Amino acid sequence: MDFNLVEEALRASGIEDDERLAGYVRDLDLLLQKFIPSVKDIRDPVAKARTLFEWLWSEKSARYKSGGRFRLHQVIEAQMSQYSRSVGNCLGLTLLYNCLLGKMGVKPGALYLENAFGIGPHILTFLQTDESTIDIENIFPDGFDYKGHLGNPDRIKWGDRELVADIYHSLGNECFEKGEYVEALKNYEMSIKLNPEYEKACLNRAILLDKMEADKRAG
Repeated sequence: MDFNLVEEALRASGIEDDERLAGYVRDLDLLLQKFIPSVKDIRDPVAKARTLFEWLWSEKSARYKSGGRFRLHQVIEAQMSQYSRSVGNCLGLTLLYNCLLGKMGVKPGALYLENAFGIGPHILTFLQTDESTIDIENIFPDGFDYKGHLGNPDRIKWGDRELVADIYHSLGNECFEKGEYVEALKNYEMSIKLNPEYEKACLNRAILLDKMEADKRAG
């Protein structure tokens, strides 16, 4: 069975009710309906992707916020909001863009960088063409065909499963910081189930298990 990025990302974000999930899927379709007239005469997928990227930024001039939203439904709401507010962090913006591209019939991937901009892990979009790989840096308004990561030795290509795994990993981190260790463990394990090679999630699960064991002994 095909992996449905939109539905799986919404479920990972906490939207479990089918009616609410369908509502957010409709919201994505509404976004596309506003955008489609911009590409009605464009056939080239890269040109479509660039036009969508530029349109999203034209709709929201300050979309990125470090530490911002990453849950897909919240990112959709922020992008559609009439108010001037940030939309999401690198994961949230990449999720939204990749979901919209997929609905347009353009197949993107994601890139995971263990260390980007000297501040730590980072997610962005890429498109694979016959000639090259095009990096799309969702946190910058001029980030289409971004060249700044091409020499990064830590580039790891992700598909839809790995992208959704990062939602669970981010949720696990949130729960860990709140002291909600059982929920954190559940989310880390969901992340690893989707992406067994995700070293960061494996490491954080191990740290959490050590913490839970130490607390148990202390109690």
